[in-house]
Amino acid sequence: MQEQHYTAESQPGGQGRMFVPVPFDPDAVWTAKPVHHVTGTLNGMGIRAVITEHHGQRGFLLGPAWLRCGLEPGTQVNVVLAPEGPQRADLAEDLAAALEASPAAGAFFDSLAQFYRRAYLRWIDATKGRPEVRAQRIAEVVGLLEAGIKQRPRT
Repeated sequence: MQEQHYTAESQPGGQGRMFVPVPFDPDAVWTAKPVHHVTGTLNGMGIRAVITEHHGQRGFLLGPAWLRCGLEPGTQVNVVLAPEGPQRADLAEDLAAALEASPAAGAFFDSLAQFYRRAYLRWIDATKGRPEVRAQRIAEVVGLLEAGIKQRPRT
């Protein structure tokens, strides 16, 4: 997925936070998702964030620690953003097809933070050389995602 580079004026975010506007529609630029977890840089410092709505504007909130680092609302910031973690386009064909066949599972997978997506993918990929087990695991993951379960219960 293509990185987006832009400059924006930061704004007060309330409760000691700072809001950084996002001047593009992530659904149009990347892919439509219920939640966009992103990673990148802000003035060269690494960030991870979730794009949300704040006072009718799309962007992300930064906590008070960023303000202690010398940033303050009203300043111009240079931003580089990209989707975080594995995306649907990165998935193996069998898993991508299973998520496509179940819109509820696919939408929930897309909304998960990368930690949860990667955990599911590691568990499925641990079946190398055992295609019948892989198919079973994919079916189990789709069922868990349809039920809105973020991670596989330990057995």
